[in-house]
Amino acid sequence: MHHRTIAGTTVGAVGLGAMPLSIEHRPDERRAIATVHAALDAGVTLIDTADSYHWHADEVGHNELLVARALAGYGGDTSGVLVATKGGRGRPGDGRWTVTGTPEHLRRAAEASAKRLGVDAIGLYQLHKPDPAVPWAESVGALRELLDAGTIRAAGISNVTTAQIRQAHAILGAGLVSVQNQYSPAVRDSEPQLRLSTELGLAFLPWSPLGGISRSSLDGPSGPASVGTAFHRVAAERGVSPQQIALAWLLARSPAVIPVPGASRPASIADSARAAELSLNEAELTRLEHALPS
Repeated sequence: MHHRTIAGTTVGAVGLGAMPLSIEHRPDERRAIATVHAALDAGVTLIDTADSYHWHADEVGHNELLVARALAGYGGDTSGVLVATKGGRGRPGDGRWTVTGTPEHLRRAAEASAKRLGVDAIGLYQLHKPDPAVPWAESVGALRELLDAGTIRAAGISNVTTAQIRQAHAILGAGLVSVQNQYSPAVRDSEPQLRLSTELGLAFLPWSPLGGISRSSLDGPSGPASVGTAFHRVAAERGVSPQQIALAWLLARSPAVIPVPGASRPASIADSARAAELSLNEAELTRLEHALPS
């Protein structure tokens, strides 16, 4: 697999979004672990998780524990795998997602995540979403404290504006290494955040990167997916999946982009990983530029 970097750490150009392995409609644990192993077999070395990736209220950290078990049970070398987790959101068990960005909560959450992942320091810890009830500088300041304490090695922010990126960069300096916003063929609202991340040397990790091409696990089995788009036509011409074309398109947007497509089956992540080897030509990129506008 081709590679990209996060704060000098080399990772596969396509990561794994592990959320579908733990929320509603999740697979059984055997298939979930097989999915993580298939990702590793395909050269994926970035796994994206969060303490809030769970279904029921009493299973906080389900996905982190699952990822840790999958890595421990893998037969190959996992020393180069970067596990990125997030804190600041919750799931009461009724389908809602809550937000808590107080420094006290983030400190406790990071320490609990490190314990579940079985690490002395989290490789990449991301603030999951700004809390409107907490000044942004206070939430980001908690990341600064976690960096200084050695609880985390690098920090990221998610679901943010350009102003929030600039403020976090001023507070964290080189400790800020990534931005994770929704970005896909169908949802391109974060184009300014992508440009700024590229300018600042931050990795940009699109979540739900297959929007418009595949159903998101957040949508459930009846979620919408487009058919017959330029992405599908280019895929048919290339003899690959539309998902690979979407991910290759994202990779062509900027060298900062490292998409983290979700998967709940080994075949899905194996297919997505192959996008890292797919180069689209200028004519194809032009055809895709205005397909599925946001």
